[in-house]
Amino acid sequence: MSAAHHSTFVVERELPTGPKHAFRFWSDPEMKQRWNACHPDWTVLEDVFEFHVGGTETRRWRTPEGHEQTFAARYFDIEPQRRIIYAFQMSFGGTRQSVSLATVEFQPAGAKTLMLYTEQLAFLGSAEDRHQRVVGTGSGFDRLVEVIASQIGLEAG
Repeated sequence: MSAAHHSTFVVERELPTGPKHAFRFWSDPEMKQRWNACHPDWTVLEDVFEFHVGGTETRRWRTPEGHEQTFAARYFDIEPQRRIIYAFQMSFGGTRQSVSLATVEFQPAGAKTLMLYTEQLAFLGSAEDRHQRVVGTGSGFDRLVEVIASQIGLEAG
């Protein structure tokens, strides 16, 4: 049995839109899918999105190598345009990799939004795998910024 590696990390991103629109990229399943689908070559086996307090979000995929990855979350607090708090676990190949509590905050910054993502992580794998997980989280939020910017470009054009 491996030890749990505990850490808290914060990812900040300036989103090129106001909090109302930025929040929709978390609350609307189609908008969330645009930035959160990070592995187009993985087969989606299960996709549940119940965005309300007490609701669940579950995604289960199969990699091209045949391994299953699972993300399973429960929402505990949602304040539209301001805050989302949820807990989640991630598994790979049937083995739990991590359990986390995440808080997403949306702060107005002129016509933009400062998004603060704070995750309290209990990681059950190696320190290197934990580092890759944190880096992957940041990369996902880079995609969020890109997707919002491209949508704004489409709406302006």
